Amino acid sequence: MMLLVFVDTHGDIDSLRKLKKKATKADLVLCAGDITIFENKMKTLLRMINSFNKPVLIIHGNHESEEKLREDCKNYKNIIFLHKGFYEKENIIFAGFGGGGFSLKDEKFERFGEKIKKKRTGKKLILILHGPPYGNDTDLIMGEHAGNKSYRDFIRQEKPLIVVCGHLHENEGVQDKLGKSLIINPGPEGKLIEI
Repeated sequence: MMLLVFVDTHGDIDSLRKLKKKATKADLVLCAGDITIFENKMKTLLRMINSFNKPVLIIHGNHESEEKLREDCKNYKNIIFLHKGFYEKENIIFAGFGGGGFSLKDEKFERFGEKIKKKRTGKKLILILHGPPYGNDTDLIMGEHAGNKSYRDFIRQEKPLIVVCGHLHENEGVQDKLGKSLIINPGPEGKLIEI
């Protein structure tokens, strides 16, 4: 299965055009949030993402509200809003948790993490987050870690194949590992990943 993963396009139409070309090679597209600048032109941007003509699993970032993005996604046949939700394909569970990006701990994610554990029994896991987990190269800001420890602890325990995240633009294109889990901030240019 080929995945196209991206994050933090922030209304950049040129980035979305380039991603549409890359999407022709993908079976599934994952967006880790912040497609807008504070929800400006959100419907136009979603229309462009829908035109990729591939299933797109999307979560909100810190520039979109959960409620608005959830509601707007209902108008597009190819876009699946995945915050606190699941999508299954080829024995892989995709789980999404959007928003945030500014906290060291997240009790709401910890509760959702318990649901992931029950849902994934015997299946591989790919996790889509907006903010990065703590303690790897995707969360470094001026030499200090700025990610989320709740995410990190979950990843260490559950060992997802891939964690797609963003939020920290300084780390666009950076990837690292937590244990055996690939942690990737694909940035607005996106990356194709074969699994």
